[in-house]
Parts: sequence; C-alpha cells; structure tokens
Amino acid sequence: MAVIQKHGKNSSPDLAFHKENLQPDNIGAPGCHKKWSDAHSNWPRPVARIWTVVLLLGTCLLYCARVAMPICAVSMAEKFNWTKRESGMVLGSFFWGYCFTQVFGGYVSDRVGGEKVLLLSAAAWGSMTAFTPILGHLCSQPIFSMTLARFLMGLLQGVHYPSLASLCSQKVVESERGFLMSTVGSGSYLGTLVIGGVGSLMLDLYGWESVFYVSGLLSVIWAYCMWKYLLNGEGPIITLESLGNGGTQSKRSKRHWGRLLKQPAVCAVIVTHLCTASTFFTLLSWLPTFFKDTFPDAKGWVFNVIPWLVAIPSSLFSGCLSDHLICQGFDTTSVRKLMQFFSMGVSSVFTVLLCGNTTFPWAVAFVSATMGLTTFSHSGVSLNVQDLAPSCAGALFGIMNTCGAFSGVLMVYFSGYLIEATGSWGSMFALITTVNLMGLFTFLAFAEARRVDIESSRVRHNSIHI
Repeated sequence: MAVIQKHGKNSSPDLAFHKENLQPDNIGAPGCHKKWSDAHSNWPRPVARIWTVVLLLGTCLLYCARVAMPICAVSMAEKFNWTKRESGMVLGSFFWGYCFTQVFGGYVSDRVGGEKVLLLSAAAWGSMTAFTPILGHLCSQPIFSMTLARFLMGLLQGVHYPSLASLCSQKVVESERGFLMSTVGSGSYLGTLVIGGVGSLMLDLYGWESVFYVSGLLSVIWAYCMWKYLLNGEGPIITLESLGNGGTQSKRSKRHWGRLLKQPAVCAVIVTHLCTASTFFTLLSWLPTFFKDTFPDAKGWVFNVIPWLVAIPSSLFSGCLSDHLICQGFDTTSVRKLMQFFSMGVSSVFTVLLCGNTTFPWAVAFVSATMGLTTFSHSGVSLNVQDLAPSCAGALFGIMNTCGAFSGVLMVYFSGYLIEATGSWGSMFALITTVNLMGLFTFLAFAEARRVDIESSRVRHNSIHI
C-alpha cells in the first residue's frame, strides 16, 4: 500500500492552475460554456449539507422502490399463480433495464446538470412504482405487465448514481466529496432496512399493493419538494442544443474518449469498480442462503439486519475520515488508495475467516465487518472518478457501473456453480477474496488523482467536451 504523503493544501500546481485559470474556449458544442461556468460555482457548505440530506433521502427512497418487488414477490406469485421461474423472470428484468441507461444518464447529467436528471428520473420511477399494482390488476397477463414494469424501473433508476457522480464533481469541493458521497451511499442500506421492516409490516396488514403505493407516492413527493424548494420551481428543461449533438462535436468526442480510456488511471478505476461491484453483488445474493444452509436454526432477522446496521455508520465514518485527511493536507491519491485498501484488503481478511468452520455469532461478526469495510469504497474508487475526469464524471461512472453490473451477474452465477461443484461455501469466499485482491493491486499500482480529462498540449488546459 502506498504511504500517505502530506503536502500543503494548494501544493498541486495543476489543481491550482485549473481552479484559477480554466476558461472555456470556442471549441465544443453550444451550451458547454454555460455548463463549465456553472460547474465551477461550488455549493457553499450550508447548501451542500442541505443537498446531502435531500440526496440521502432520495437514495433511501430509491431502494425502497427497488426492493418493493422482492419484498412482495411471494405474495404476488400466490395472487397471480406464478411459478418460481416466472417470478425470477420478473425480478431479473430490472437488471437489464438498469444496465442500459447508466452511460446515457451520466452523459446527459454532465451536459445539463445532475440535479435535472435526478428530478426527472425520480418523478418517473416513483410514478411507475405507484402504478405497478394497477398494471398488475388491469392486464389480462400480469406476468408481462409486471416484467415490463420492472424493466422500465431499471431503465429509470439506472441514471441515479451516474447523476450523483456528475453532480458531486460539479458542485462539491474536493475536500467535502467524501462526506457527501458516503452519506448518500448509506441511503441504500437505510432504504433496504426501512422497506424490509416497514414494508413487511404493511404487507401483512394491508396487502402487497400498499407497499408499492406508499413507496411510490413518497418518491414523487420527494421529487416535488426537491423541484419546489431546491430548484425554486424551475422546470428541468433538456434541449438538444444543451446536449451538443453536432457532427463535428461528435467526432471530437470520440477522439477524446479514446484518449481518456487509454489512461492507466482510468482503466484502473474501471477494473477496481468492476471487482468491487462483483464481490458486493455476490455477497448480497448468496449470504442469506449461506446462513440458512450453515445455520438452519438461526433467526433470519439477525443476519439480514445486523450487517446493514454496521454498514451505515461505517460508510459515514469513511467519508468523514477521507475528507479530514485531505483537509489536513494529505495527498489525495494516497487517501483514495487507503480507503480502497480498507474496502478490498482488510475486508478480505474477514472473508477468508468465513472459509473455515465457525459459530453463528462469529459468522455474523465476520460478515458485518466485511460489509462495513466494503463501504469504504464510497470514499475510494467511487470518488476517484471525479478526481480524474470532473468534466465527464457522470458518463465515466456510468461505464464503470455498467461493467460492474454485468460482471456482478456473471460472478453470482459462477459462484453458484462453484458451490454446487465443490459442495463448500469456502470456494465462494475464496473467489471473492481473489477478485478483491486483484482489484486492490490494480488500484494501488495505477490509481492517480490528477485530472486526465484535459489536453496536456494546450496552454490553457481546456476541458474535454463530450
């Protein structure tokens, strides 16, 4: 692991030069000049704190809406006489839609602002969630309407995290990004806990429809409040001109993206995020089965709740620690590597401990430590993309997330094959450890925090336009 080096807060000549001298030139699509002037008007700290709370709540509601279908899957299968294969088809259709809009959502966010994309998508997926029971009852073939609804949910929610990355890179100063992204990221764990507890209670008392109605309406209300009070009621207008669809611009974009994706630091964040996402999806998918098979008499709520309760404060702590180290003058690259070392390196120690024979309390403790340390990536690789390419952080994060989602599904399937072939859960945990260490070594070797989305040959260091 790289040694953390301390330097003065303004000791980076490139960073100081860009902050003071970066000016748009006449190259680029119409609308680029306005975007880049806006991108360098960072939120004041009180405004950033308000946005942090709002985005935390939005991410919590995002997961409430996302997990509503898995929570209600058994009741819906009984209602509509679905087989397990049909239930799996409905649940799996979300993933395919989720992958397709990652890059597009990030691209649009980089061009017009992440807050606009977040607002439009939240209003859309919130409405879709609320109308899901109606579609199920009105359609003569509920399996098709629910599969389509789930696919559209994936399409609409796929833009959320790339939009967050774009918004954070444009509006939040470097020394405060860790707190915002780690706090907002903890909303996913909070939402999973809320819908798992409150949603299950509503399911028993009022039926499966109530889970969709409440989570969908709350999401729409959140979007309205964000539009009314944070965006001052201004319409999120997205025009073709603002997206920069000129032919000359398109050719320039391809050249710049080709140069960007050849940078070792960019390849490192993509590979590392791919490894992080793959191992996280695998743990998320197989841990409940692991506990049920290994400890059949254990209480389900213990291993389904405690790891997420640990993950929330762990995520918040990692963000605060990251920002504190940067404010103290430590090198940004070293801080990002340190956070990723905890996320993939230290967590692997506890994953390896799960390979042997252990008691239920120790297994819960090891899993909780693993999930808690994994959240440190919110202040590691997830933020590093904003260090490298703030002008196109949303689109680049979309590429990372798409790769991570596809590889995650493949690793979940491969893990199931290993478990069945070897008859041991240790093979899955060994695979997770191996993938984690591969991603960690890649990040430690090639990660940087300097900007690479700029033309080094230009005196003015103009930004890449996409």
